[in-house]
Amino acid sequence: MSSNNTVSSNSELVKRDLKTLWHPCTQMKDHENYPLIPISKAKGVYLEDFEGNRYLDAISSWWVNLLGHSNTGITDAIKNQLDQLQHVIMAGFSHEPAIQLSEKLAEITPGNLEHCFFGENGSSAVEIALKMSFHYWQNIGEKKKTKFINLTNSYHGETLAALAVGDVALYKEVYQPLLMDVITVEGPDCFLREDGESWESHSRKMFQHMEQTLADHAHEACAVIIEPLIQCAGNMRMYHPIYLTLLREACDRHGVHLIADEIAVGFGRTGTLFACEQGNIAPDFICLSKGLTGGYLPLSAVLTHNKVYQAFYDDYDTMKGFLHSHSFTGNPLGCSAALATIDLLEKGQVIEKNIALSQHMASSVAHLKDHPNVAEIRQHGMVLAIEMVKDKASKTPYPWQERRGMRVYEYALKQGALLRPLGNVVYFMPPYVITQQQIDFLADIATQGIDIATAD
Repeated sequence: MSSNNTVSSNSELVKRDLKTLWHPCTQMKDHENYPLIPISKAKGVYLEDFEGNRYLDAISSWWVNLLGHSNTGITDAIKNQLDQLQHVIMAGFSHEPAIQLSEKLAEITPGNLEHCFFGENGSSAVEIALKMSFHYWQNIGEKKKTKFINLTNSYHGETLAALAVGDVALYKEVYQPLLMDVITVEGPDCFLREDGESWESHSRKMFQHMEQTLADHAHEACAVIIEPLIQCAGNMRMYHPIYLTLLREACDRHGVHLIADEIAVGFGRTGTLFACEQGNIAPDFICLSKGLTGGYLPLSAVLTHNKVYQAFYDDYDTMKGFLHSHSFTGNPLGCSAALATIDLLEKGQVIEKNIALSQHMASSVAHLKDHPNVAEIRQHGMVLAIEMVKDKASKTPYPWQERRGMRVYEYALKQGALLRPLGNVVYFMPPYVITQQQIDFLADIATQGIDIATAD
């Protein structure tokens, strides 16, 4: 509604928006050709604009919404907390939702990650983990350990340290002069495997690069940072869990921390509550955000084990404390949303029910395997990606300048779906409340969109 209580229209809001708002991850001139869509309300898997048009949210509004829009369990928890405590400084003070959430996260994350530090978003979680790892080694006298090891095609956020440990040129290249140096290792991306080679075999083979890097650089490395199983912003490229198993063993052997960035893949996206579980490992640090609150409020968390915590626990004048802060650390509203989200995941046996949904998702697009311009359909749990290419046999990509994925995006919007491809990769990452019929609807739209996008 507008300020004078008249009903707003899409066109009116777009006009006002473009005068003042600068949108994320957007070349604003694009909106001369790709109109903005103002959203009025949302329910379940659907977004609705101010003219009553609905769009099936196939990407969970940037991967954050787990249990559907306007979920009463989460909204009621936020409303109840709103009447009690909205925010309080977390330095010298505490509150029950933060305590309960830290206890719950310590309970459900892999291993003995019993200490929880809250942030405000995914990038801040990565920054916290990087600083904690570096500071740990400084506190115990390992002063030469100052570098981080990352993987090719990785993405960990867009603040400067998080950007530095990523490897997607689209986001990183222009800011390179501002960034710290990192040690980048060729990753296990299974799209690049040889014909006939299994995901496991390729992932094992590619681990040799990491093994050699750790052997050469462990003396100066604080940690290896990875996205377990799926490099989401890196075109949804995927790999086998064996890489996680091998990496945990190697990090232990070489005395290097392992940071698991589960910001996008945690809370059931890959088929288990946390992706690390599939490699049967526990990291030294786990970074959580996005689905942590069901997609309702900004909140992030970093969990670590007692050995790290004890390296900071000392008299004040030793200056070993972790003097890092965010104004909204442990916000009670966000913590309440997170507690409600985890409760709904557990009581509703959502992860178990997702097995059937993920299988249906696979079968709904299986016919695209034979499409002349689809190089691969890949999937981990509730994330499925379809990679369009110019030449199937050689996996030669379309030139990025042709923006084939945007053709799919435009077509899908006209049909009532939000499919926002990554380059030439069309992907499904929907809220878990999606039905099999709605999955079929998405599959039909994706198929038609891909036919249109690859027609010339």
